[in-house]
Amino acid sequence: MNYVDGFVVPVQKKKVGAYRSMAKLSAKVWLQHGALAFYESVADDVPYGKRTSFPRSVKLKPDETVVFSYIVYKSRAQRDAVNAKVMKDPRLAGMMNLKTLPFDAKRMIWGGFKPLVQA
Repeated sequence: MNYVDGFVVPVQKKKVGAYRSMAKLSAKVWLQHGALAFYESVADDVPYGKRTSFPRSVKLKPDETVVFSYIVYKSRAQRDAVNAKVMKDPRLAGMMNLKTLPFDAKRMIWGGFKPLVQA
């Protein structure tokens, strides 16, 4: 089975275009370093739940939307190797400044996952 990194981030609605540009470059870099697939998805049907929800998870503000992303790898070991290369890639240097990102990285949720079912 593969391995998956998942992310949920709040993005200001007016910065979705900038986020898309950043995501396109990121996808290129991750795939060139060995990731199997790279997905970025913007909220379309994510109601604000009474207790839990995607909007609640990132403390969504009225002028923001939720972006759900995931990257697929062959294995955890391969993911670790890919990410080590990605973090050294000079094309992503501009994304390391938290103040210039088109999303609030402090409210980003992320983690690595072992699939339970793969079809």
